[in-house]
Amino acid sequence: MMRLGKAAGVAAAIVTLAGLSAPAWAQDAMRQGVVAIVNDNIISSYDVGERIRLIIATSGIQVTDQNRAQIEQEAVNELIDERLEMQEIHRAEKDQKFKITAPDDEVAERIDEIAKQTFKMTGPQLVAALQNANIDPDTLREQIRAQISWERWMMGRYGGSRLKVSQAQVNAAIAAREAAAAEPQYLVGEIYIDAAQAGGMPQAEAQAQQLVSQLVQGAQFPAVARQFSAASTAAVGGDAGWLSASQLPPEVRAVIDQLRPGELSKPIDTQTGVYIILVRDKHAGATSEIVSLRQAAVSLPPDASAADVANAQAKLMALKSQVTCDTIVAKGSKVDGVVAADLGESDVKDLKSEFRDAALKLSVGQVSDPIRTSAGLHLIALCGKRDAGVEIPSAEEMENRLREDQMVLISKRQLRYLRDSATIEFP
Repeated sequence: MMRLGKAAGVAAAIVTLAGLSAPAWAQDAMRQGVVAIVNDNIISSYDVGERIRLIIATSGIQVTDQNRAQIEQEAVNELIDERLEMQEIHRAEKDQKFKITAPDDEVAERIDEIAKQTFKMTGPQLVAALQNANIDPDTLREQIRAQISWERWMMGRYGGSRLKVSQAQVNAAIAAREAAAAEPQYLVGEIYIDAAQAGGMPQAEAQAQQLVSQLVQGAQFPAVARQFSAASTAAVGGDAGWLSASQLPPEVRAVIDQLRPGELSKPIDTQTGVYIILVRDKHAGATSEIVSLRQAAVSLPPDASAADVANAQAKLMALKSQVTCDTIVAKGSKVDGVVAADLGESDVKDLKSEFRDAALKLSVGQVSDPIRTSAGLHLIALCGKRDAGVEIPSAEEMENRLREDQMVLISKRQLRYLRDSATIEFP
């Protein structure tokens, strides 16, 4: 259990490279010529050297004798994958006669997003910082171009109606999320080192340990996640959002509960790879529900006559048959003697007993029969319900998440197929 050191920041990391043509070991690699040939497409030592320096600059990692081979291998792996992706895209463009490759303006827009989210600077500022450090900005541009183009090709080929997410799957996912709401919740950053990609579990463990050391010394977690994580969250800097205990691998679950907000885990071995977890925040599971209520009411004193109560009852029952959650305030306000209002969100346990009983019995969208209180008679509309402290995704949001998960798996499978089918030589 470790707390992160003060982040050096990408600007500071880039500045440390300013004026250097390349790390000495990258210069040695550059002099060697061809590093790999991917289906007759050359990856030069210059390409590798530039990518190495980009990784160093944008992750804030300090080069050591222990991690330089890891960084070099990461650079080579990235370039091989990008070559395979772009070769597939160019084949598709030739066969199908339409453009898939991302244009310059989309690349610039994505760089601007990454610069703001990860480095707290603009895209042009990031490009200028790279240029000042003698790093060719085209190295970053081509990395981003491959990412966008591959996303577009995968979505065009497998997305839309081809991705099958049933209503039963959506309902089951929402039900599981609701069931997990009572569990402890963690706001998590993750870096995942895939053992298969790393060359085995010992290599994955060594890589994870090196990354933990760099993070403790000040490397930025989002930047390191973008460059080194094999998880789908790498694209958003490792941000996995709020997760319940049951959503985590059991090995991770056993460690994470011992961490306080701001603490970084040691490498956590699982069956397929190694996790590094940053706990950004945590809270206990939900113990009650938050409800969103609207009402239409007739004011009556506690000693109101039976005739007055009956008159108010009839008025509200007539109104109930005409209103929904969306219309109760507007329509109720037009009825003589009725006061209508949006009551906002409340914890069920804090409601008056009469309202609490109604809120627990109603389904979202339903309107109660008139409820008698010491203040009068009330129609209560239940317009929303969620577990305290936990946002339950809507059906549409959950469907989108499930589609995204499917697309990530398909994309990985397709890239693995391209690797297996390719001729990759290391002269």
